[in-house]
Amino acid sequence: MKKTILASMLAVMMATPAFAAESTDIVIIGSGGAGLSSAITATEKGAKVIVLEKMAYFGGNSNRSEGEMNAAGTKQQKAHGITDDTPERFAADTIRGGHGLNDPALVKALTENAASAEEWLLDLGAHFCHRMGRGGGQTRARGHGPCDGSPVGIEIMRVLGERADKDHIDMRLNNRVTKILMKNGKVSGVQVKTPKGMETINAKAVILATGGFGANHKMVEKYRPELKGFSTTNHPGATGDGIILAQQVGAGLTDIEQIQIHPTVIKKNGALISESMRARGGFLLNKNGKRFTNELLTRDVVSANELKQPGGIAYLVIDNSIYSKNKMAQNYTAEKLMTKCDTIADVAKLIGVDEKVVQASFDQYHKAFDNKKDDLFGRPEMLIRMDQAPYFVAEVTPGIHHTMGGVKIDPQAEVLTPEKKPIPGLFAAGEVTGGVHGGNRIGGNAVADIITFGCISANSALKYIGQ
Repeated sequence: MKKTILASMLAVMMATPAFAAESTDIVIIGSGGAGLSSAITATEKGAKVIVLEKMAYFGGNSNRSEGEMNAAGTKQQKAHGITDDTPERFAADTIRGGHGLNDPALVKALTENAASAEEWLLDLGAHFCHRMGRGGGQTRARGHGPCDGSPVGIEIMRVLGERADKDHIDMRLNNRVTKILMKNGKVSGVQVKTPKGMETINAKAVILATGGFGANHKMVEKYRPELKGFSTTNHPGATGDGIILAQQVGAGLTDIEQIQIHPTVIKKNGALISESMRARGGFLLNKNGKRFTNELLTRDVVSANELKQPGGIAYLVIDNSIYSKNKMAQNYTAEKLMTKCDTIADVAKLIGVDEKVVQASFDQYHKAFDNKKDDLFGRPEMLIRMDQAPYFVAEVTPGIHHTMGGVKIDPQAEVLTPEKKPIPGLFAAGEVTGGVHGGNRIGGNAVADIITFGCISANSALKYIGQ
């Protein structure tokens, strides 16, 4: 009798969930720039939102973003005298930089909406200025970021975090989504592993903003075996979870093998030296003390040229005219990522080559600046002469930086099946998606991507649920 009663009790306990399911309008998976942009947009238009973050901290890779946010035709650009940049020129640069693999419709959505997305950040309180200096693969200077030269990601997460707090958005750490739930062919919620156990959250729509898979070495090697052993600039949580979750409910993938390596990474710890150091005038020397590339080519090309050099390494050099005005550069020396060299002779000593060789490299650059023509490598823009001592040098090598491929979406950020049919109620934004960047991401486009498509995904989800 007792055994029967006990068995009955256990059956009831096993049949009953540990926690009753709760309900919301929209679940957003991931708390970086894309996730918070979508959460704020949806909340401020009346939706009830829950943000789920698997890590013990908010922000993901957005915390590590150092460069800038690209946008064409902004007020700041025009104030700097750049009056001929347009979304069309921006799109052409993006597709050219992506080797033509980009989805033109997604590029159009990005480039036509990036300026308003940047203005939205300004309205939220971002301390953004336009930054002169073209990034690799760009025909105009269209980068925007903190006025003091500090990393763009920290400022974005400050602004979005403060607004999310002000809006009382329900944001939960250590909540790993294990399954997207479907009912009658439509998204109905998520299953999530919380510190208290497994829970179910019913939702009318789900937005994936989980980032890429640059820190998942097995997944990287699956699609690009030749990248085995490369360091990564990604945070530990960038493991492709969202891509797997989407596939489980029938999502298609695109460009999944397109993985970008960044040419200026510190090998020992994967720390990134921003592309903006080159955009502002810095150059690269090899182990022989010589320049070997146009430093403003796209990241994949500069990385490939770097890997051809002795030891597959290079030395990024900037001068004091860059360093003295750039908080990010100053942080590099504080973190011992860059070394101060009082003279060109000290630069040569650090590299381990004859001073005359390094001096000749500097002289060539000075001549190119003076003549406004780089006869050696065809660099199109040199903002400074690079002659203001002291100099600051970082030993760098290519590292895994961005995964351009991911979940297939349309310009409304709807997740698509392999047959390009929308999965009702499922949306995605940011690095979890593919198609925006093609075969190579232009520096500064990732930030534009996460903010622009973060807002688009929220508006599409709102329309879907009827708000």
